[in-house]
Amino acid sequence: MHTVVERELELKLVLSPERSIPVPARLTYRTEDPYAVHVTFHIDSDFPVHWTFARDLLIEGVCRPCGQGDVRIRPAEMERRNVLCVALSSPDGDALLQVSSAAVAAWVERTLRLVPPGTETGRLGIDAALAELLAPLPADDLWLSDPWPSDESTDGEV
Repeated sequence: MHTVVERELELKLVLSPERSIPVPARLTYRTEDPYAVHVTFHIDSDFPVHWTFARDLLIEGVCRPCGQGDVRIRPAEMERRNVLCVALSSPDGDALLQVSSAAVAAWVERTLRLVPPGTETGRLGIDAALAELLAPLPADDLWLSDPWPSDESTDGEV
């Protein structure tokens, strides 16, 4: 059985040190994809934006700066509130977002209770998929028998 953990949040897109705009978003974690978190921005719009990155990155980012490249996360204090600063970079542009640390930490905690660190591989079903892939099929019996006569003649013919 697969489980989904979701949380809708309002992030702030930082336009300048003095100005930001609200961005509705949804955090999603799926047990069948245990290493990833999914974030959908502009959830009520015609063109939502989807990002996927490692759950470990978000777990670490709650406590200390981490990430490189496309996704970077760091905790900060803004106006006496603990927030996470999430920097996203793509060929289409860059964005700096802020979100409540407490809200994200509570959501991350739910995912950790569901799939503790180190148990993710067991959720992938790799063993079952491999067994199914390698299981013999009825047609395999044809290949296991020798459908061609031997090159060696038993009656002495050349």
